[in-house]
Parts: sequence; structure tokens; C-alpha cells
Amino acid sequence: MAGRAILLVNLGTPDSTETSDVRKYLKQFLSDPRVIDIAGWARWLLLNLIILPTRPKKSAAAYKEVWTKRGSPLLFNTQDLAEKLQKRLGTGVVVDFAMRYQSPSIASKIREFKKQGIDQMTVLPLFPQYSSAANGSAAEEVFRVLSKEWNVPQVEVLKEFYDHPKFIEAFANVGNEALQNFEHDKIVFSFHGLPERHCIKSDESETGHCLKSPHCCDKIIQANRRCYRAQCFATAKLIAEKMGLESTKWEIAFQSRLGRDPWIRPYTDVRFEELPKEGIKKIAVFSPAFVADCLETLEELQIRGKEAFIKAGGEDLMLIPSLNSNDLWVEAVEEIIKDYSRF
Repeated sequence: MAGRAILLVNLGTPDSTETSDVRKYLKQFLSDPRVIDIAGWARWLLLNLIILPTRPKKSAAAYKEVWTKRGSPLLFNTQDLAEKLQKRLGTGVVVDFAMRYQSPSIASKIREFKKQGIDQMTVLPLFPQYSSAANGSAAEEVFRVLSKEWNVPQVEVLKEFYDHPKFIEAFANVGNEALQNFEHDKIVFSFHGLPERHCIKSDESETGHCLKSPHCCDKIIQANRRCYRAQCFATAKLIAEKMGLESTKWEIAFQSRLGRDPWIRPYTDVRFEELPKEGIKKIAVFSPAFVADCLETLEELQIRGKEAFIKAGGEDLMLIPSLNSNDLWVEAVEEIIKDYSRF
């Protein structure tokens, strides 16, 4: 019997905190040419001679800090979201989730859909702001898997939702609730970082727009409409407006930089060291590039980030929870799919 399926796709997580599983995850993730976009031979050397000999052990220790009885927070938060969305939509559509890297894989879910007789498939990458390394890679994997099929179903990969009103409302609501009992001097919107070259490669102007001026991301125009940094700025501004924040009470930064190449600025870790010197002693931190709490929010910001901030002279740092499977976020996902889907 024919039917429709919705597949929610998140980034990925190791199967466990064992170093071997973390190495397996990192190898698949960092072998993606959309993630490390350098020549294949150079990526192989970087990965196998520099990253994999040392990083898996360090990352495994970090994952142990956030692992729960249910396992990886990213995994079970995404699973909970899919299950709640399934209940909300009823039996007329199949809702499931996959990870771009590791388990459950996109390929395994597409095989399951085939067995269920699915002939229409809507894929929603759970990355609010577009990047080739996340949204582009997820789309590429979907089409790579389907290219091996003789009978290819109707398929659509939905666009990014950085400015969707329901997404903004859901994050603003979580923020307002979290801040009720936390006095703060400033809010930092910390987004996942990318190398600057990723933004430059997304530039759709003929003369060059991205990162050519301090104000290149102040508003979305044709040139930067697919620029990750510009979309991050737009998301932060919309959440701040929804929460009624004064412009002096919040700022934007970018975390998770890796290697020596320049990444998009300002850097979160640098700002955590600078803010106490500017008289900012208590901060609340959003991370609106992630719709589910994960290593980058729980360990990088809530644990290491807080330690660094206090060491620099700060008094307290509170991580505002991500959307996870919040009921308003489930409603938002339904609206995003309705608004962006053609089925």
C-alpha cells in the first residue's frame, strides 16, 4: 500500500563513548568532502596522520561528560521529537528519523520506507541555517542512496528554516522560561562555526559580497541568501526581537572552530574570556544552530565554556536548553513541513 513518509535528519553521534566508536564516527564525519573541503589526498593525510591518532580519545572523554542512561542526548532528543510528531500527525503518514553519520543511517531508513510501500518522502534536515557541510551533505546522501534504487519514490528535501516564525517562537519561548529565574548581564547567541571559505563559496554575487565588510551579514540579500553566517545573524535578531531584548543586551559568536584556517568571527571562546573584562559577569547562552542538545551545547558550552568564563573572571553562565522535543517545537516542525512541502 502506497504512502507518505517524513524523515527527520540530524547530524550524528557515536554509538557509544568507547574510543573505537568515536573514532569510527569521526572518520565517517570528517571524510565527507563537504565538511573538510580540501583536496582528497590532503584530507586523507589530515584525517589519518593528525586527527584520528589523537582526537578520538579526547572526544570520547567529552562524550562521557554528557552521556546518559538513554545514551547520546542528540540521538534520544531526535527520537523523542520524531515520536511526538508521529502522534501529532496520526497514522496517515510515517514519521521517522536518521543521522547523516552513523546510526540510524539514512540508507537504513530509506530501505524501511521501501518495505512499507512509501512512494512520497519528505526529508527535513534539522539544521536551521543552511550550510553545505550539514544541509547539503544530508541532501546529497539522500539522493546518493536513492540513485541506487530502480524504483525511485517522489522525494523532496526541505529548505532551511532559520527565519520560520514558529521556529523563532519556539526558541524565544524556551529562552523566556529559562531566564525567569536567572539574572544576567548579557545573552550570547553562540552558533556552530564554519571556515570562512564556506561562506565565501556560498556567495551568489558576481563581484563578491561575503566577508568583504563588517556589515555584510546585517541583512539577507541575493548575494548572501545561502550564507550560513548571514542566516545565523538573522536567526539571532529574530529571537531577540521576539523576546523584546535591547540591542545592547545580546551578541552573536561562533563556536567549535578547528585547525588553523580562519573561521567565521567573532569566536565564542574568545568572547567568554573578554566579557568579564568588560564588566559582564553573568551570561545566558543560546545555541540556535542546534535544535537538540548535544556535545556542542552540553559539553562545549555548559561545561568547558562555563569553566573558561568563570576562570576569566565571570560569575555564572547558564546554557539555555535547546528545543529538543518541546511541544511548541513539535508544533513548529509540523508547520515547517506544511509550509515548505509540496506534497
